[in-house]
Amino acid sequence: MVVRPVISLLPPRFGVHPGPPIRDIYGNDTPGPDEEHPLPGCAIAPGPGGEIVGGRDTITEHLAICAPANADVRPTDRLQVRGLTYSVHGPVEAYRSPLTGTTAGVRITARRVTGWLS
Repeated sequence: MVVRPVISLLPPRFGVHPGPPIRDIYGNDTPGPDEEHPLPGCAIAPGPGGEIVGGRDTITEHLAICAPANADVRPTDRLQVRGLTYSVHGPVEAYRSPLTGTTAGVRITARRVTGWLS
């Protein structure tokens, strides 16, 4: 998998969608070139920290990102936050009023995992 560089701004103002599928030399569908899109008006809250898993020192960072209701974020996206690339972890949760049906915004959980063998 090739990771292409994306623009980083503070707070997360760009998300990256995998591009439309293209066929490789074997006839298989693979993700096309990444497509950047703006993600303005977000707020960030840090999440839980690191852990050690299976003899491997692994650092897992989580962020809770609150975005406007019209934010175009998919579970397959990556986000640039403070120069680091995070993946969207789980579904994008929309907050809707049960009385009026209006959407107040969406909550995105972002995750970044790094590690090395101990």
